[in-house]
Amino acid sequence: MENCIFCKIINNELPSKTIYEDEQIKIIMNINPNTNGHLLVLPKKHMENLMDTSDEVIIHMIQIIRTKIYPLLKEKLNCEGLTLAQNNDLGQEIKHYHIHLIPRYKDDNADFNYDKSKIMDLEEVFNKITK
Repeated sequence: MENCIFCKIINNELPSKTIYEDEQIKIIMNINPNTNGHLLVLPKKHMENLMDTSDEVIIHMIQIIRTKIYPLLKEKLNCEGLTLAQNNDLGQEIKHYHIHLIPRYKDDNADFNYDKSKIMDLEEVFNKITK
């Protein structure tokens, strides 16, 4: 896609700190990290969100995270966990499917600041989803 910043990074039109690359994906450092080692996993083919992304690409992304990247982060950065985050539509700043890999460290004070006052009764939400 012509104006997609991630497509430009994938095509080497913009610089990035690439950690891993193969025929399907590119994994880069996030320039605005939440923790040390915060990475972005990008499919090379432009896909906007989860609904546009093929099962093959998603499976490949997860396999590489599990077999190569998470072990690398544990070894090199001594992280104690890994949070995977992926936004669709609302909250998705760049409309190119990607997965955030956020290494977790003891006392990193990670906080997903959601407005808990808007949380409905669990039974009410369950009924909305299942009926």
